Amino acid sequence: MTAVPHGCPTPDHDLELLLRGRLTVLGRLRGASNATLYCEVADGGRAAFCVYKPVAGERPLWDFPDGTLAGREVAAHAVSQALGWGIVPPTVYREDAPHGPGMVQWWITADTAVDLVALARDSTHRQLRLMAVFDAVINNSDRKIGHLLPTPDGHLYGCDHGVSFSAEYKLRTVLWQWAGQPLPAQAVDRLGALREQLLDADSAVSRVLARHLTPQERYATLRRVEVLHEHRVHPYPPEDWPAVPWPPV
Repeated sequence: MTAVPHGCPTPDHDLELLLRGRLTVLGRLRGASNATLYCEVADGGRAAFCVYKPVAGERPLWDFPDGTLAGREVAAHAVSQALGWGIVPPTVYREDAPHGPGMVQWWITADTAVDLVALARDSTHRQLRLMAVFDAVINNSDRKIGHLLPTPDGHLYGCDHGVSFSAEYKLRTVLWQWAGQPLPAQAVDRLGALREQLLDADSAVSRVLARHLTPQERYATLRRVEVLHEHRVHPYPPEDWPAVPWPPV
């Protein structure tokens, strides 16, 4: 059996492995606020490691009463794919997981040589800036420093997007260094393309969002994309909602 190195997903096969592979629970990540299990996923001659978050292990949240956190994680991956930035590791929703339906996401081993606090404050990091735009699109209410996953090959992933897509403006993040600044041209172009995909009910991203989000949340997502694309500036912190998650790490 060929073991896939941590943090090295291969786009042509990773989703299929996560969807079809046999899940074996190896342990639990105790620092997480909801049940988060570390697993191996194997199929034929291929194996990798992943994170499995069962819906049964989610704590109810008063401000996210609809759907599931697992579904929102899958929706975030769909938006990441539609934008083409590869921010969210490969993520799927499985009904047949060991402890019931839940989210399964490729395990990313971050480069421990990177100072995450310094990275989060970097105003010149291209991928980090695109992540800030992505967070504005999905209305991420919990972008912490510890959710940044830089890999040894230089790619930057982000994780833990379960409290996203609220119909109300709840953007809460450590990435405010570009507030009010013009969006990068690359972001403007991709936002325009994402808008077209969201307007097409048959697009891949629209189908995923229709499964996991309410109509109000889907409309709010479209409007955020339209506003960002029209005004072409990074958003400002909310005035009636904490702008930075606590703790920020």
